[in-house]
Amino acid sequence: MKTIAHISDLHFGTDVPAIAAGLLADLQAHAPSLVVVSGDLTQRARRGQFRAARAYLARLPQPQLIVPGNHDVPLYDVARRFFAPLARYRELINPDVDPVFSDDELFVVGLNTARSFTWQDGRISLEQIERLKARLAVAGTRIKVVVTHHPFIPPPGAAGVKLVGRAALALTVLDEQKIDLLLAGHLHHGYVGDTRTHYPAAHRAIVAAQAGTAISHRTRDEANAYNLITLDREHITIAVHAWTGEAFAPLSTVSYVRVNGSWLANKN
Repeated sequence: MKTIAHISDLHFGTDVPAIAAGLLADLQAHAPSLVVVSGDLTQRARRGQFRAARAYLARLPQPQLIVPGNHDVPLYDVARRFFAPLARYRELINPDVDPVFSDDELFVVGLNTARSFTWQDGRISLEQIERLKARLAVAGTRIKVVVTHHPFIPPPGAAGVKLVGRAALALTVLDEQKIDLLLAGHLHHGYVGDTRTHYPAAHRAIVAAQAGTAISHRTRDEANAYNLITLDREHITIAVHAWTGEAFAPLSTVSYVRVNGSWLANKN
């Protein structure tokens, strides 16, 4: 059994210190096997914001897998945005924007979906898809997780939400390679679903979990929150921990069970 703490959209520059301290305490109390950060570490990709993010991440449990988001690309510094969009991220957070974490049970691949030319929207390149396929080919029977900033599935009942570019093409590889879980952020809205609901041609259902904003005041009609995920080869349980005003506490839980290689919501 492994535990993943999935946090997203820290947005240093708009962070709330009390909430950041509460998240740190909650993560330290649960001691996850891995902390995943699905992008937007900063608000405006400024050096001071990246330094603040780096200092905060250093206090969180290890190991960690981090991917950038669109806010980690400069918006107003046009020259840097187009010619060195993730230079500060690479310098101050991690030179690898498509990182991999693996141990005896987990195989987790991060994909950078932030792009200069579509600053708010995200995209997966053809090169990334080919590299993803090669990486996953050696994952074996481990639990396979892919992390992006931009989502593969929309919120329940939402229309017009832009999903990550080339999602359908990437999902053919994710389907073939038997991915178990997709983690993302971007929308500041937490929800869980499965890919076959939105891609009916898929051969199997992959669980997709979105995290809200963890510590920023830029919330969108819901509390700051993160996902605490427990998983093994046969079960995935996603517990949303939300800020109560004093601490992070469990808000809701959804679980999935593997049936014939596909993930189905557990109705029990």
